[in-house]
Amino acid sequence: MEREEGETTTIGVVPPAPAKSATPINSLSFWEVTAASGVVLGFLLGLVCVYLTMPQSDYSFLKLPRNLEDLQILRDNLEIYTSDYTVQVLVGYCLVYVFMQTFMIPGTVFMSLLAGALFGVVKGMALVVSTATAGASSCYFLSKLIGRPLLFSLWPDKLVFFQDQVARRKDRLLNYMLFLRLTPTLPNTFINVASPIVDVPYHIFFLATFIGLIPAAFVTVRAGLALGELKSLGDLYDFSSMATLCLIGVLSVTPTLISKKKA
Repeated sequence: MEREEGETTTIGVVPPAPAKSATPINSLSFWEVTAASGVVLGFLLGLVCVYLTMPQSDYSFLKLPRNLEDLQILRDNLEIYTSDYTVQVLVGYCLVYVFMQTFMIPGTVFMSLLAGALFGVVKGMALVVSTATAGASSCYFLSKLIGRPLLFSLWPDKLVFFQDQVARRKDRLLNYMLFLRLTPTLPNTFINVASPIVDVPYHIFFLATFIGLIPAAFVTVRAGLALGELKSLGDLYDFSSMATLCLIGVLSVTPTLISKKKA
């Protein structure tokens, strides 16, 4: 039977290629594992070099703080060295913070409190925002190299949700990434490791991270000035702190909204 004019057939027609998606990879290559191991060794070597330039002393207090008591002990001991060995303390602080961010080690809020206690609000904020952005960037590139299997094993549903939201907001992606950084919609750790997998461009990731981390950094660094008065991490978010956080958040997003409106 002959096909009428205008009728089409699917025989022999190649279907369109499916849209790019974050498909899982089950294993890592030798070179990927080697690169990740090299990053770890690089951080450890840097910390060893800092340690060797410090004076001989009892450094049993040097450990990642897990509670406010650990943090207060660390602050009390580091204050002794901060004035005479400022460079070493700064380098060691930055290496530890970036390492924690890179490998998603919890506890960076204690490091932010420590920055306020040791360096004050202005210097502490500059230190926290810069190191947090560097750590998030390091996590971004490491995840781009080896993060896909980890994501699909830990957060498969959340990854699909994030990928869908990014795809819908390609034209206003910076606004969306700022929104994520300023709200608890998605954990910052997940944003860091998932962004390269769902094709968030690095320049957008960087800007959203740098601007979006400012409000929380201000609250925690300022609280570090009165570290001895804190009873729990819940004390960080009193009414005054939350009001300040919201205000700075609005001010952070406003320039992007204005530029988008003009465009």
